[in-house]
Amino acid sequence: MTEAETPSDPAGAPVPRVLCNTESLSAADSVSAGALWRLSEPGRQLDANLIRIPPGGRIDPHTEPDLDVLLLVVAGDGSLGPAADPQPLGPGSLVWLPHGSARGLVAGSDGLSYVTVHRRRPGMQIGTRPGT
Repeated sequence: MTEAETPSDPAGAPVPRVLCNTESLSAADSVSAGALWRLSEPGRQLDANLIRIPPGGRIDPHTEPDLDVLLLVVAGDGSLGPAADPQPLGPGSLVWLPHGSARGLVAGSDGLSYVTVHRRRPGMQIGTRPGT
């Protein structure tokens, strides 16, 4: 959708709208892995994705240094780790992943579909390296 296509009210203010149905997307694409949907509306302040991990798949433990992330499980099951203290996840699990925290995901036998939401990262900019 382009800036000109963004719905607005008669005064030109943006209007709320339904973007997708996560249940339908997860059910229709139960074998794919990766991003099934991405928030791409212009002028947004957030990024959001619908992610699918196939049965038994995983996202290795990593640390996000800059952004808090909200994760909502919409289908399937799995666990949130570190591996030493895994926490079970199922539909409806709402998880806060604070910036600086280590996190990894393992999908259960039905796979794991979840939505992530976080502050939008600034775009890449061309500049000079510090100290040059």
